[in-house]
Amino acid sequence: MNYLCFSDLQSKIGGRSRSSVYRDIEAGRLPKPIKFGARLYWVEADVDAALAEAKN
Repeated sequence: MNYLCFSDLQSKIGGRSRSSVYRDIEAGRLPKPIKFGARLYWVEADVDAALAEAKN
């Protein structure tokens, strides 16, 4: 399982701003992050699925 840090997530979705990313999470367009210690990570497969769903 691959995890994305915030900067990797931003790169994957086209460099959107931090506030835009968190708005998408709250709206359910992106998956919620997993917290490891003090850092947040996203499961890459979940992000890919959310992006594929948005295209449909």
